[in-house]
Amino acid sequence: MRVAGGRGSGGEVVNLADRADAGPAGHPALARLWRYWQALRRPGVLPDRAAVDPRRIEDVLEFAFVAERIAPGEVRLRVAGSHLAALFGCEVRGMPLSAFILPQARADVAAAVEAAVAHPAMVALSLESPAAFGCPQLRAGLLVLPLSDERGQVSRVLGGLAAEGSVGRAPRRFRLLGARVTPCARDGAGSPLPPSAGAAGRAPAAPARRAPVLRLVHSRP
Repeated sequence: MRVAGGRGSGGEVVNLADRADAGPAGHPALARLWRYWQALRRPGVLPDRAAVDPRRIEDVLEFAFVAERIAPGEVRLRVAGSHLAALFGCEVRGMPLSAFILPQARADVAAAVEAAVAHPAMVALSLESPAAFGCPQLRAGLLVLPLSDERGQVSRVLGGLAAEGSVGRAPRRFRLLGARVTPCARDGAGSPLPPSAGAAGRAPAAPARRAPVLRLVHSRP
């Protein structure tokens, strides 16, 4: 199976607003989800989970997910697109997002996910699944955007996981190449994710040796 994507290089996390074609971290589906989330914002208020309408993002549903915070740095997938199921090789409803992350990268990814909820912040991660027998190297982008719940607390996230290349043998798990954590503007206007992961806010890089019919899977609220 091949999954769609653009062309990119290295572990750069690109500006999702301006570089929608720049590679996995700037995958068009992630750019589309980011623009949709921004459109839901009101001055001083984060988008509400109840306001998320799948019909408005039908073209990227396969890459999208909604997750609930269940512990510091951990969110559980409640709604997930078919692309995530293809990467993992089975239905991912009810699974923690960390299931897609290699053990050595989970602490750094958890810190970034927690920032999305706690600050709150917009989070974009550049990921790589190493090559192995039956598994070609796979690059991916992960986007995590905060949502408020019915109590006005940030306990949900709208996100996207988009990879390019041949999936090979599933499940595929990823290590972290770079991250960009951008606090949400208090005025609600928001700002685009910065163009590079090389400045402040970058998570630790991976070790130097690292080398449309759409379907959603639903869980009960």
